[in-house]
Amino acid sequence: MTIEESAPPGVDISHPSVARVYDHMLGGKDNFAVDRQAGEMALQITPDGPAAARVNRLFLRRVVRHLVEEAGIRQFLDLGSGLPTQGNVHEIAHQFDPTARVIYVDHDPMVLAHSQALLTDTETTAVVQADVREPAELLAHPEVRRFIDFDEPVGLLLMAILHHVGDDEDPAGIAATFRKSLASGSYLAISHFHNPGAEHPEAAAKAVEVERVFNQTMGTGRWRTRAEILSYFGDFTLLAPGVVPLAEWRPEGTIDSGQTDTYYTFVGGLARKP
Repeated sequence: MTIEESAPPGVDISHPSVARVYDHMLGGKDNFAVDRQAGEMALQITPDGPAAARVNRLFLRRVVRHLVEEAGIRQFLDLGSGLPTQGNVHEIAHQFDPTARVIYVDHDPMVLAHSQALLTDTETTAVVQADVREPAELLAHPEVRRFIDFDEPVGLLLMAILHHVGDDEDPAGIAATFRKSLASGSYLAISHFHNPGAEHPEAAAKAVEVERVFNQTMGTGRWRTRAEILSYFGDFTLLAPGVVPLAEWRPEGTIDSGQTDTYYTFVGGLARKP
């Protein structure tokens, strides 16, 4: 006997969702059989995938903490935010300043439904359904405009989202549009799947294979070169240590020496608009 799965209105469970597969990788429960199947196919090639997802969340935490504590950022735009999990941006920011404003944006209707149900402070936190691939429309959204003052510095978070924008969808142009909208003193954080090439050939081979699986199951996923990822920061000034494996970005403890292929294929950085 099979258990019939149900989903909120507008949620398609016949195809895997990036947000729900990521939720599965993090050990969440807001996913369906089709998402778990896609995730398990990827895990056959990179069994440390869940660890990589957790490392990405820790990178997000360190970035937000730096932006609030040291850079004085008090408004955040989290694009491709995904399903709510522990350590969301507003939870991190409000530990240091309860007045910090955070707006989450995702195109998945399930993200919208779950986020709205969980958000209790609607004065400082909101969620919007919009598509990062349509930056002009996203930036003009009334709720985005209500929450974010683009004449003041913003913390723009593009965590694990640009690698789900295909080459034919102009990720560089999308990133440029978002950068242009920001005031001087704003910050841009990016985490992105990475193909390290000849520097780490075994990891590069794994990246090619996982990319094939992602596109076969979800129709999305690009492991890009370091030069491609750097281009998304434009003329912003990268903070030390630059674009590096996520665990190496200002670690709070000892870096795990048991580096795996996935270690080199997920990188990130933070940059400031001059």
